[in-house]
Amino acid sequence: MSDTLNLLQDLITKAKSQGADAADAVYIEGTSLSVHCRMGEIEQLERSEGFDLGLRVLIGKRQAIVSSADTSTAALDELVSRAISMARVVPEDEFAGLAEPDQLISGKIVDLDMFDPHEPSADALEEMAHKAEQAGMDIKGVTNSEGAGASFGKTRVAVAASNGLAQAYERSGFSLSASLIAGEGTGMERDWDYTGAVWAEDMRTPEDVGKTAGEYAVRRLGARKVSSQTVPVIYDARVARSLLGHLSGAINGAAVGRGTSFLKDSMNEQIFASSINIIDDPLRKRGLSSAPFDDEGIATEKMNMIEGGKLTSWFLDLRSARQLGLQTRGHASRGVSSTPHPSSSNFYLQPGDQSPEEMISEMGTGLYITELIGMGVNQVTGDYSRGASGFWVEGGEIAYPVSELTVAGNLKEMFLSLKPANDLDFRYGTDSPSIRLDAMMVAGV
Repeated sequence: MSDTLNLLQDLITKAKSQGADAADAVYIEGTSLSVHCRMGEIEQLERSEGFDLGLRVLIGKRQAIVSSADTSTAALDELVSRAISMARVVPEDEFAGLAEPDQLISGKIVDLDMFDPHEPSADALEEMAHKAEQAGMDIKGVTNSEGAGASFGKTRVAVAASNGLAQAYERSGFSLSASLIAGEGTGMERDWDYTGAVWAEDMRTPEDVGKTAGEYAVRRLGARKVSSQTVPVIYDARVARSLLGHLSGAINGAAVGRGTSFLKDSMNEQIFASSINIIDDPLRKRGLSSAPFDDEGIATEKMNMIEGGKLTSWFLDLRSARQLGLQTRGHASRGVSSTPHPSSSNFYLQPGDQSPEEMISEMGTGLYITELIGMGVNQVTGDYSRGASGFWVEGGEIAYPVSELTVAGNLKEMFLSLKPANDLDFRYGTDSPSIRLDAMMVAGV
């Protein structure tokens, strides 16, 4: 990537020669290949290759960012000219600015094993998708398929800035999913399964993905409705991660700075039970969201965002850190057309001791959620309401599938009663084991 870094540094030099006080640039090059099959036939085959670069210039406290997919001399000259012209007329942002040189990552960059050099062929991806779909169709009760898809991608990223930053890395990713349909007519039900990994060898087998998707679809047949009531609720691991997503948004420094988070006054407060730890680990080897440094050149580090149930830190980039009078710890993310913003990396809830089955046996009567619908969550107040389906539990055993329900509560209360199971699996980048909540309002018939 040395030629790319030289390109970015030349661009920054041009920007400074035309009046920029500071500048940074990012280059993202990607290759992707995906295949989607249904009923044994290819429905879609896509391959894309391309790159984009973005330039941010700062004149005093004014900043502007422009992007291009053209690296010709004339195009880059125009890019610099437009960025400078924009930065001279936009409003000032008192918190804008690059990292100080002593804040930048230094020394040898840790190897996080983020790149699998193997690039599968379209035929290989097609075979994976066919195997997954067929394994699902072989499940008794499965009557149709929405298809199966397999994909591969690799990305190369380079960042440079006038403060001395010049770094690059590459990552890869593989995924496979299957969606099956069970039943007939108005009684049909659909479900899915998925596997994803940085290295192909870490993925589950196509047969396992398809079989599980088919079994999930069949178990939903004969779904009923239940009356409205307040009961214990268990979130299956596939949907429990959504609660971590709400937490991540609530402890994002940009939202806290705007005053639009229901946790904005909760630093060092007990917001979970004392047994709860929630971790952000950008240094996890082969992690789906790992990175040795963030997009502002700050070294990343593993952090307990929730430790002993207490909130210990916000997700911060340089801007939000300055606004809040704090120090960034490597959580900046950006694209070629946007300024940096805070984000999580490998964000996960530390597992508990009980299995989901043990939790179900203890809950008596309640709801086991396997699917959520809609996004009725107010990040300002924490009010929570989402459509749900899953299984009704009676006498500590799954009794029958249920659908067309709404679960409601407030995230502050939900967090305090949250209890994790022991089935954590790193599948998405934001991951959680199954979760039990003591009581939620379930609205049915």
